[in-house]
Amino acid sequence: MRLHLLALNPTDSVTDGFLPAAARLGLDVTLLTDRPDAHRRAYEEAAGELPALDVVGCDVRDFREVIGRISRFGPRRRPDAVFTNSDHLQTQAALAADYFGLPGKDWKAALRTKNKAELRRALAEAGADTVRSVELGPAEDPGALATRAALPFPCVVKPREGVASEDVVLAADARELAARCREIRARRPGAALVAEEYLDGPLHTLETLGDGHVLHVLGAFRTGLSPLPHFVEERLELLPAPPRPHAERVLAQLRALGVGFGVCHTEYVAQGDRARLVEVNYRAIGDQCDLLLADVLGIPLFAHVLRTHLGERLPADLGARVDGRARVEYVCAGRGGTLEKAPPASDDERDGVRLVYRPLRRTGEAHPLYRTNRDYLGVLRATGTDQGRIDRAVEEFLAVRRWEIVS
Repeated sequence: MRLHLLALNPTDSVTDGFLPAAARLGLDVTLLTDRPDAHRRAYEEAAGELPALDVVGCDVRDFREVIGRISRFGPRRRPDAVFTNSDHLQTQAALAADYFGLPGKDWKAALRTKNKAELRRALAEAGADTVRSVELGPAEDPGALATRAALPFPCVVKPREGVASEDVVLAADARELAARCREIRARRPGAALVAEEYLDGPLHTLETLGDGHVLHVLGAFRTGLSPLPHFVEERLELLPAPPRPHAERVLAQLRALGVGFGVCHTEYVAQGDRARLVEVNYRAIGDQCDLLLADVLGIPLFAHVLRTHLGERLPADLGARVDGRARVEYVCAGRGGTLEKAPPASDDERDGVRLVYRPLRRTGEAHPLYRTNRDYLGVLRATGTDQGRIDRAVEEFLAVRRWEIVS
């Protein structure tokens, strides 16, 4: 059986998760990407098992090019599944899967969740939730926001199709909002933006996996953010169980959006009994949290995801462990410059806690301060069954290691 996988840049989710899972399922993989050389280098350095893999150049952002490229392979390489874990390629993959008569996500739901303005409109029209927001089109002047429907301040401005907290920032008033919009436009010429009310409260995630018939809740994380006005995720802690009634209310909103096939990572703010969606990422949680989740649940998560795209039904009971606890800690750069000193990758187990550290930036690399997850220097994954021991192990690990950046 052949899997056609769409990708932009190489990611840990694909290299260490989905490709090894495809190998275990016995799949041949054609990887379509606009960065073939980067993927070939990544897989030459990969330590895990990889499937029979062809890396093919393609303008994967254009669904017409994706469909055309797959068609040119001919019947001998006809796909049995078209899949992507990229935020930016869900609609393209869904359209390609539908074109070839394969299982996949509803392309309208994929577009609706990626486009943050559409997401807000869809939830409001369904009576699921209303977040006051204003959309700024690519050709519109940021100053026009001040004359639109009244936004409460402070408010949040973000790219309409953005990801990973990039260019997501809090604005205190109308003047600052216009200034922030112009700053984002300077970095992203012609970008469409969304300004919306700031949802104050604890930030959580809900991780789900469905096959179009059954929707499993995999787990929920509590997220720790950087100080405002930016929204960089610095820490995630796996909760013992999805919070109630918030999980049920998130699921109701996902149903209103048409989400229920494959894996999905949803972020929401808890306000009393309400669950206010921040964004819906119709793919697996990233930045190695998906690798941690598969480990702590003790299930073949990545294989389950691929099986849904091959048309298989999920089991009624995934057999996931319920006693696992976990924490993910990101080491963030505090300033721009060259990373001069940093610890190497390591795997350790002590006092019932498994610690996996992976560098995310090589020494000698120079970077500005992005105020996004591109500031991550490394990620520490800690798993066990006792949260207190996990927290102590993380603090001890971080206390004795040094990351040095020089200007």
